[in-house]
Amino acid sequence: MRIAVAGATGRIGALTVAALERQGHDVVRISRSLGVDLTTGTGLDEALAGVEAVVDTTNVAAGDRSETVAYLGGLTRNLLAAERRAGVRHHVLLSIVGIHRVDDNAHYAGKREQERLVEGGPVPWTIVPATQFHDFAAMVTGWTERDGVATVAPLLVQPIAPRDVADILAEVAVGEPQGHHADIAGPATEDLVDMARRTHEARGRRIRLVPTWSGVFGTSMSGNVLLPGDGARIAPTSFDDWLAAGAR
Repeated sequence: MRIAVAGATGRIGALTVAALERQGHDVVRISRSLGVDLTTGTGLDEALAGVEAVVDTTNVAAGDRSETVAYLGGLTRNLLAAERRAGVRHHVLLSIVGIHRVDDNAHYAGKREQERLVEGGPVPWTIVPATQFHDFAAMVTGWTERDGVATVAPLLVQPIAPRDVADILAEVAVGEPQGHHADIAGPATEDLVDMARRTHEARGRRIRLVPTWSGVFGTSMSGNVLLPGDGARIAPTSFDDWLAAGAR
């Protein structure tokens, strides 16, 4: 199949490209750095010529809520319109588990807008909600660390390996549209503070962690909010596996 990956130079996008190419598919990389701009539509019609399925792994750094919603919404509108013109038969969107249970997160609001547009759009679709990735705790402490001290919320998560996410997206893309796919998650529930401690230990770093709900994430994300729902698809790679492989 000829399959396009939007956000192809990002982490999940690049892994999805690799997974599809291992299966022998003809992969079109969609990225601004490669001359295809989703914000303006430049190069999009040419890129989607002959494409049967599109995997959307686009993302944006958390910022102002309205700006995030407008940005991700604009990308999605442009992509769906170009897919309709090209006769694409399947749009696959990578989303996040729990976004409909958290209202005060700008990034989640942007992902909800993407889902809304895909659900009401002109192209048959599958939305794949994933839990946080194995390096999520280290990413969070990277945002908050000051002078060897980092705040981190005691979130409960069921982290998944990026490579497992990419493999599932590649599998979904070559199949028929499913609508809402089951949540995808790793095999075990973890505490984000403990994940951060163990990640930094595996990387040989000494950071003092301060558990708090007054930092990046509030209590709206506490409890089981970020955990996968019933019937979730459990990917094979555990957080322990990731640590043992070097936490990279």
